[in-house]
Amino acid sequence: MADSAEVSREIRRAVDSGKVAYGFKQAEKILLKETAELIIFSNNAPKAIKERIQEYATLANIPFYNFEGNGLELGAVCGKPFTVSVLSIKDTGKSKVLTAIKAEKKPKSTGKKTLKKKKEKSKK
Repeated sequence: MADSAEVSREIRRAVDSGKVAYGFKQAEKILLKETAELIIFSNNAPKAIKERIQEYATLANIPFYNFEGNGLELGAVCGKPFTVSVLSIKDTGKSKVLTAIKAEKKPKSTGKKTLKKKKEKSKK
């Protein structure tokens, strides 16, 4: 949970210190201009919209992230009193949201390697 809390904190910092746009139509315009640094979806964003924006983001080589919360929670993280299904970050400002998202996506080690190495050492 600490990782998702960190991502939420960095999203808020990007909203406060950078340039962001809310909504599907704004995301589409920004992606066509290729000026976004990151696209964030709420987990309850409409499937058709999500697929369309993801396709544009992939073509423009812009990363996208699926936020764990729903639109109300993403809106609350952004400090807005409305739902946010798609958030486009044009400028991260002082935020390190891109590195926080990369850190969250890294697979956590399960310790299997260390057990395997110990077994090999004990056989010798």
